[in-house]
Amino acid sequence: MRVVLHPEARVELRAAALWYEEQRPGLGGEFLAEVTAVLERIAANPHSFPLWPGVSATAEPMRRGVVHRFPYVVAFEAHADRVLVLAIAHGKRRPLYWLARTGAYPV
Repeated sequence: MRVVLHPEARVELRAAALWYEEQRPGLGGEFLAEVTAVLERIAANPHSFPLWPGVSATAEPMRRGVVHRFPYVVAFEAHADRVLVLAIAHGKRRPLYWLARTGAYPV
């Protein structure tokens, strides 16, 4: 299935990768590799990922994929023709800030 990143999710991904790269050269690339692995698993079988707990007031059920080795999650909606990644969010900061992005990005 095709995976589409919301524009703000792209910004989050880039910012996090740059931050990790500043912490240690090469770490940003490792972060991107881990996120890419999650996105590939989501593309292959989006409905195998758990629903986001406590979020039920949206048109499409939201799901989450955990990024290994880094405290990040991928929040996404699985549509019939695509997966829309709403956020690549730090798991411990600003919970659910990305809810306003649901269903708002036509592709």
